Formats: sequence, structure tokens, C-alpha cells
Amino acid sequence: MINGIVGAGILGLPSRVHALVGVWGLLVHLACALVILCVGLTFAEVSSRFHSTGGPYLYTLAAFGPLAAFVVGWLMWVARVAGIAAIAAVMADYLAFFWPPAAAGPGRIAAICAVIAGLTVVNVIGVRHAARLLSALTVGKLLPLLLFAGIGVFFLAPRNFTPSPLPGPGPFSRAVLQLIFAYAGFEAVVVTGGEFENPARDLPFALLAAIAISTLLYVVIQVVCIGTLPGLAGSSKPLADASLRFMGVAGASVVALGALFSASGTLGGSILVSPRLLFAMAGNGQLPAALGRAHPRFHTPHLALLLTSAVGLALALSGTFAHVVTVSVIGRLLSYVGTAAAAWVLRRRPDQPPARFRVPAGGLVMGVSLGACVWLIAHSGARELRDVAIATAIGLAIYALTRALARRSPTARP
Repeated sequence: MINGIVGAGILGLPSRVHALVGVWGLLVHLACALVILCVGLTFAEVSSRFHSTGGPYLYTLAAFGPLAAFVVGWLMWVARVAGIAAIAAVMADYLAFFWPPAAAGPGRIAAICAVIAGLTVVNVIGVRHAARLLSALTVGKLLPLLLFAGIGVFFLAPRNFTPSPLPGPGPFSRAVLQLIFAYAGFEAVVVTGGEFENPARDLPFALLAAIAISTLLYVVIQVVCIGTLPGLAGSSKPLADASLRFMGVAGASVVALGALFSASGTLGGSILVSPRLLFAMAGNGQLPAALGRAHPRFHTPHLALLLTSAVGLALALSGTFAHVVTVSVIGRLLSYVGTAAAAWVLRRRPDQPPARFRVPAGGLVMGVSLGACVWLIAHSGARELRDVAIATAIGLAIYALTRALARRSPTARP
């Protein structure tokens, strides 16, 4: 679960959070961790009712039926595709530490295209190759972050922590909204709770421990960035820029290289998982059947893979990091809303399997989860909300067209 949470999101967000709320970003981390804890506990309960994987798509299907499940599944795909774009963008920023042309212009375009194309080819060739690559990339992820945090705390400048005026609800909420991108990822483990031997014991411990450890690491990273990098708000690669000041070129190179490993691993994982959402929905007759086809030789969902990578590439080349991060988080939060609502409904459905783990004060926790997610969505930018609405409308149009064509087909299933 720690591996799922700690990823590429923390590589670019310290500067964005600092630009919004200054040193109050440390409080934003704690608020974000509290939201994730409530959402995670909700996931833990609802997932312990099921023995199949599928996550929010499965839970919403059980509670509200196929249309609502499609919307949640589609938004999960939109969130992951926007995440691919955000990670590719921050990866190019860190690559620019070694190869300056990657910072802008044709060099940046070439770098993003090469990375996404390369990881797509690996995933098309087969999941075994993708898994081996992800394992290799994961090895180099945590060590540079720990090195950055462990050394950087000895080089803090107290004057950098002079508090700015207390931020209003708008900037504070937008900062939390962006940080959700860094704290998300726990659901990859929690959604398989029905397959645990003892979820009532294991899920709460894993969730609490993972969020506590990740929060501590993230707060220390934010402290080091604030305390060592005066121009933090304007940095596109804050960890590399900060480490350059207190570890020199050699230390900064290690941190930047670790950031590239981390971003590559997260990006590869997203390209591995995201197409499976389209593949599953196509298999249920909710998307065109072509997206549910497997490659005749490699047995991977190659068309869903190519579509996912193409959309992620287009977003990476057209949007800014902060914009695509917010789009990704809104999509993720909407799937959290679906899960919290499903958890509430399934508690009151005697025809559903019993929960093997029940959240203490579950009604309060689920209410906080719903309220926090809705609050954050309401305080996101109009541009991002518009883009998510457009993406949802496109998905619903494809869904309606697919169902209409299926009804007209003489081979349609009853």
C-alpha cells in the first residue's frame, strides 16, 4: 500500500502547493491525509463484501446498477489517463536536468512521445514484460526520496518558514485537491479486500500505517523544499532544484534519476491498468466490442492500450501539469463519491454479502468522505470541471450508441 501511495505525484506538487498556500502547505498535507483516511476506511468496508476485483465499478454496479457503474468506471479511466499526462509532463521536467532540451519545445515533445510510446510497446508485448520493468523501476523509487529528506533536514533556513497570511477556503481547497493526486493509490490494494484472509485485522492496520508513513515522508519532503529552495513556488522540478543547493550536482543527479525511475514506474503502471477498465466495460457490452479484443499473439488488450496511450499523449502535449492533475483528481474523487454512496446503500441491503470489516462510526466516516469529496470538487476550477463534464458526456454518448447498436444486432445477447 505504501508503494501504491508513494509515486510520481510528490515530484512536482511541493512547488504547486507552496504557490497556492505557502508554508501552510504543511497543514494541507495533514488535511489531505485525513480525507484519504476516511475514504480509505470506506473502501475497506465495502471491498470486504466482495471476493471479485473491480473496485468502485463493481461496488457501484451492485448498489446502483449498470449505468451508474459505467459512469464511475469511465471516470476512473479519465482520471488515470489524465494522470498519465501529468506524470509524463513532470517526467520531462526531471529529464531536463540531464538533457535541457526536454524542458520545452520539440525536445519536450520528443521526450514525452518516446516515453509513452516505449511503455505502450512494452505493455502490448505482454504483461510479464511490463511487470518485470515495473519491478526494476520500483527498486530505485524510495531510496532517493529518503536520501533527499534525510539529508535536507540539516540544511533548513528558518527564515523560509515565515508564515504568509492564512489562505482562504478557495486556495486551501485547491491545494488539498492537487495533493489528493499524491496520496491516492491506496485503493489498488483496498479494492481487493474481499480476497484477504482476515480483512477485519489487516485492512485497518495496512491503511493506517501506510497513510501515516506516507504523510510523514511527504511532510518532511515539503519541509525540505520550503527550507532549502527560496524560489520553490516557481520550480517545475522542486526536488532536483532543492537537492542541487544542499547536495551539489552529484546529489541532485541521484535525486533526479530516482524521480525518473519513480515517474517511469508510475507511468508504466497506469498504462498497464487503465486499458483494463475499457476492456472490462467492453466485455460487459458498455463500450464498443473492439476495445474488448485481445491481441492474437500477445493476448493483451492492444486496442484499449493504444487508445489509452494516445489520449494520454494528447493531454500531456496540450495541458499544463496543474490542469491535468486537477482533472485526474476530480475523476478520482467522483469515483470515491460513488464508492462512499455504495457503501452507505449496501449497509442497508440485506440481500448483499456481509462486510468482513465494518468501520467504527461508519455513518460518520462515510458522511465525512462524501462531504469532503463533494467540497473539494465544488472548489475546483471551472475549466477542469468543464473538461470532466465533457469527458463524461462523451462517455455517455459512446455508451448509448453501443447499447443502441447492440439492440439492433441480430446476435445481440438477451
